[in-house]
Amino acid sequence: MKKRIILLIFFIIIFLIITVPAYALSPSSSKIYKGIDVSEWQGDIDFKKVKESGIEVVYIRAGQGFSYEDAKFETNYEKAKENGLKIGVYHYVTARSVEDAKLQAKFFVSLISNKKIDCKLAMDFESFGNLINSQINEIALAYLKELEELSKKEAIVYSNTYDAKYKFNSEVAKYPLWVAQYGVNEPQDNGKWKSWEGYQYSSTGRVNGISGNVDLDKFTENIFLSNVEEVPEVEKPKCDKEDRILYKVKRGDTLSKIALEFNTTVEHLVQINNIKNPNLIYTGEILTISCNHNNNTNDNDSQNMITYKVKRGDTLSQIALEYNTTVSSLVNLNNIKNPNLIYAGETIKIIPNNSSSNYYTVKRGNTLWGIARMYNTSVANIVRMNGIRNPNLIYPGQKLKVN
Repeated sequence: MKKRIILLIFFIIIFLIITVPAYALSPSSSKIYKGIDVSEWQGDIDFKKVKESGIEVVYIRAGQGFSYEDAKFETNYEKAKENGLKIGVYHYVTARSVEDAKLQAKFFVSLISNKKIDCKLAMDFESFGNLINSQINEIALAYLKELEELSKKEAIVYSNTYDAKYKFNSEVAKYPLWVAQYGVNEPQDNGKWKSWEGYQYSSTGRVNGISGNVDLDKFTENIFLSNVEEVPEVEKPKCDKEDRILYKVKRGDTLSKIALEFNTTVEHLVQINNIKNPNLIYTGEILTISCNHNNNTNDNDSQNMITYKVKRGDTLSQIALEYNTTVSSLVNLNNIKNPNLIYAGETIKIIPNNSSSNYYTVKRGNTLWGIARMYNTSVANIVRMNGIRNPNLIYPGQKLKVN
């Protein structure tokens, strides 16, 4: 009888851990605005229909990293403005050092110079590579401070719930939060932020005027800037007099990663730096990168590059998983406009990552969505690789293959 009681108590405890919801994170004000966030991945958008559907706020991606401007940024900005939508802008940060962070913040501000923005400027820093938490926070703070200094506008941090809880520190949490968490009515408390000003609750929304999926958001009235004058003009980071950038190789760098960051090719880096072995570069080594290099690649642009013929039923996420790369890498490398639309028989270029598979040990409060975001994969891929029957049911201590 005693053993049965102990066993019963054990199962009750497990049930409570799994089923009792965490405390919710509250909005920063009671008034809520319907919103979306978009990039070139949404293709051509009819903002008149978007406005008529009830959307009030649209966040638009301006660019990524040091040099990549979203192909639809200017068009999306102009059309959204014409149709009376409140506009926010965000930048996908790929920095790996404080110097990178400041440079990327300057690039972001250069893209939005002389524009009238209604909402706080968003830092989308979610791809951390091999960075440890102290480095992540050092980079994030350097970026945010430089962004506010150059733009004279307030900044906001975009983050999923997992990163908000386990990656960012209390210093970063002094900035307001635009949080992403799907499949719940309210985002979970992360222990750092006391409220949210933006809440991205779906990545598979449907809105009139947009073909395919779009992120759905809620925003509070605190998302709006106190100063809506034009963003001061800031020049794009310049090359030196020889039309080049000098880049110092960091630990964990590869030529393919550097090429993607600066929107160039491995072959170009090999040629102008006289590199004998493209698989062998050293921490601290200085590489020359030409600013005006033609970035269109051919199938033989890299000794590491392979080509893949798309089969019926393939998705970019499946292909990325198979070759241990990322969807964003495939999109950038192949100039794919819509990552949800690839065709059987189509040939795409891939630079495989030959590192070993990664595993993740589930912590209390984790969700598959948060883990998928952390490793730049999808919930469906993690479910498939691990034979998970119920995606809403994972356990602390469980070991999951993530790529």
